[in-house]
Amino acid sequence: MGQHYLSTLFSPGSVAVIGASDRVEAVGGIVFKNMLESGFKGALYAVNPARKEVQGRRAYASIDEIAGPVELAVICTRADTIPDLIEACGKRGVHAAVILSAGFSEVGSQGAIIERAVIANAKTYGVRIIGPNCLGIMRPAIGLNATFFKGNVKPGNLALVSQSGALCTAILDWAPPNDIGFSSVVSMGTAADIDFGEILDYLATDTQTKSILIYIEGIRKARGFMSALRAAARSKPIFVIKVGRHQAGSRAVQSHTGALVGSDNVFDAALRRAGVVRVMSIGGLFSAAQSLASRHHYSGNRLAIVTNGGGPGVMAIDRAVDLGVTVANLSEQTISRLNEVLPATWSHNNPVDIIGDATPERYREAASICMQDEGVDGVLVILTPQAMTAPLEVAQMLLDTSSHFRKPLLTCWMGDTQIREGRALFARSHVPAFRTPEAAVEAFSYITDFYRNQRLLAQTPGPLSHRDEPDIEGARMLIETVLAERRKVLSEMESKALLAAFHIPVASTVVARSPSEALMLAQELGLPVAMKINSPDITHKSDAGGVKLNLMNAAAVRAAYNDIMIEVKKNRPDARLDGIAIQPMVIKPNGRELMLGVTTDPVFGPVITFGAGGTTVEVMGDRAIALPPLNTFLARELIAGTRVSKLLGTFRHMPPIQMEALESLLLRVSEMVCELPWLKEMDINPLIVDEHGALAADARVVVDYAPVSGDRYAHMAIYPYPAHLVTQWQLPDGTDITIRPIRPEDAELEQEFVRGLSEETKYFRFMNTVHELSEAMLVRFTQLDYDREIALLAVTEKNGKEIEIGVCRYAINPDGASCEFALVVSDQWQHKAVGHKLMGSLMDAARSKGLKTMEGEVLASNHNMLKLVATLGFSIAASEEDAAIRKICRTL
Repeated sequence: MGQHYLSTLFSPGSVAVIGASDRVEAVGGIVFKNMLESGFKGALYAVNPARKEVQGRRAYASIDEIAGPVELAVICTRADTIPDLIEACGKRGVHAAVILSAGFSEVGSQGAIIERAVIANAKTYGVRIIGPNCLGIMRPAIGLNATFFKGNVKPGNLALVSQSGALCTAILDWAPPNDIGFSSVVSMGTAADIDFGEILDYLATDTQTKSILIYIEGIRKARGFMSALRAAARSKPIFVIKVGRHQAGSRAVQSHTGALVGSDNVFDAALRRAGVVRVMSIGGLFSAAQSLASRHHYSGNRLAIVTNGGGPGVMAIDRAVDLGVTVANLSEQTISRLNEVLPATWSHNNPVDIIGDATPERYREAASICMQDEGVDGVLVILTPQAMTAPLEVAQMLLDTSSHFRKPLLTCWMGDTQIREGRALFARSHVPAFRTPEAAVEAFSYITDFYRNQRLLAQTPGPLSHRDEPDIEGARMLIETVLAERRKVLSEMESKALLAAFHIPVASTVVARSPSEALMLAQELGLPVAMKINSPDITHKSDAGGVKLNLMNAAAVRAAYNDIMIEVKKNRPDARLDGIAIQPMVIKPNGRELMLGVTTDPVFGPVITFGAGGTTVEVMGDRAIALPPLNTFLARELIAGTRVSKLLGTFRHMPPIQMEALESLLLRVSEMVCELPWLKEMDINPLIVDEHGALAADARVVVDYAPVSGDRYAHMAIYPYPAHLVTQWQLPDGTDITIRPIRPEDAELEQEFVRGLSEETKYFRFMNTVHELSEAMLVRFTQLDYDREIALLAVTEKNGKEIEIGVCRYAINPDGASCEFALVVSDQWQHKAVGHKLMGSLMDAARSKGLKTMEGEVLASNHNMLKLVATLGFSIAASEEDAAIRKICRTL
């Protein structure tokens, strides 16, 4: 593997500042001064046709005059000059540029024309661009400060990526006094070329970066963003500030960046599925990153609070309740032990108020006892500087105590002058220290959110979740018929037929078009019945006067038909009416009315909604959101995120609902979303669930044409587990082999497979000495984003246990048209056509993804592999960089 294609952007050996100036107030002057003062370790050139010298350095009239290589161009000139400058850079062999200038698409149509010309020239000559209209880029460790921020920052292990240059400067100004350093700082600007996804891809593999902090205003490419975010979050903690939480803010963002801004709730759901944490403030961004960097293990969100002041303890409790942090219930044993060491006047509860005269020893004993409680996941210790308090001595004792436990210790030393030494000691020892109880609790909540979201990230549900497969073709035909009739809203009958195709239980429904027909059909169905207007134009039937319930006899049915027609025509005179739908009254005395739906977000595509149902659904506002696809774990998380979930267990006189039926129905809706890209909106309301099962009493579906794509899941932000790639095969000796995509739970299987390889086979595969896979490598190999890479396992069963006998994988290159592959087969299974079969399946998968070329590197001494790829039609050539390696390539 060579260097990352963005290496010249992050680690350039030479930089040219185009528009460098002697004027200290000019952007070009500030940037060149920053580059000089930051101690850049490479060659630095000033380009200014009007100057012979800039800030004591020779100035070049153009980039063509520079004799040496230029790896990065930083451009600070007027917008209208930049298309030609990018062309000149491309011809000169420059492959990375940072455009600081404004005046592009953010200012209107004329600027958009210039921006398109810049990007067209960049694509022609292979120049990748950060910006335009950005602050620039920093890599403090190599002295790269290609920004117009007046100052420098110290090196560190946090990477900052921001869409806002102004917010970037605020964070950079805030960092030095708070002892924060950075591995990288990237201001994205309008992100006309390089986007968040590509930056995250680089930082995910950057050895200098331990955590990633992101400021987001809007997203342009949801699939690429989610794919890169999920890939990076598997190896490094990521914390995000997303603005535009309310409608007014979203409008401001849209006018500022031009990026799409979808529902804030959907964005939250997307971040959770990506395994990252959203924070609400700049301080929260850094405190969360610092807390996670401590050596302690976070396993839950039950917090114990030890304090020498009642007020601060209550403040911490209030914030914990606001954030959903569980205030730990101390066990009887813990209370008894605390009674032995604390004054009789202590609070006897959580928060543990150890009284204002608390000694260092009292602090130590209280914190240690709380740490040992199995019902406590973390301890926050608060100190207020009272007359008898010894802040530094308390800090020293707590550091010694915390070293004996894996649970996290957070501290809040309130005040300033008297507690400064204690807080500094915590900082030197990398123990999270805060100035206020609220900030400490927020940090704890962010970290527990991180570990919870990492569990969501590890889920890899497939598009289909049941053995009883749905009638996908029938559902597609129904939708195509509706669209052919130039309709988008399905009737109730059509909506229920669509649900039935996916085995979702629906209430039997028929349509009557006269009072007499209504009477006859009601008697056939069995009284009592419910009657609802049948119209593609009316969503809220009750509001239009179109619903009559619990009709007990023939006279009531006849009267209801006429009443409904009169009321609806009066309330909705323009609506198209197609008779009245009749169904048996769903009588479920223990039934809970729920709502299950699908909406389409402009950024992230289809999302699944769940919550309380009935006619007051909008008023109640009890709704949780999840991005599909779902599995049982994710379905349970979705249900638990609502207030109505508390009514689904035993409640008053009602038994618990059949939870399996509700979960199954959620999975069926997930299947619909995956397999029906035409599905834009769906409401199942009410969905009635009781101890016997679930029933869709009413449904409304909206469809529309889907973009033509070779990718069957192009409409989804998260690519499902590619179950369609699972195949069965049999060796000549009768051994059954399954070839299937890898899953996260295959980590142990993959580790055992690598351990069982011979030293030679390991060397051929990894091109260095590997005894077993590290934890990071296991995550990298088994937790894939199937949109960008595929790993296919060949497995068989032995003594009832699945064993891996071979694996191949491809990863899509940045060009989006080619991929790099690797293959290894267990020694005892070689020469049995396993490798040939795996490669055939891998190439088929790459073709179906629209890839054009497959390439790889093989050691020249790996004769068996070279022989195999030759039979598969790969070309083989010697590597120009290394004579021991062969480059192999095949057109797909």
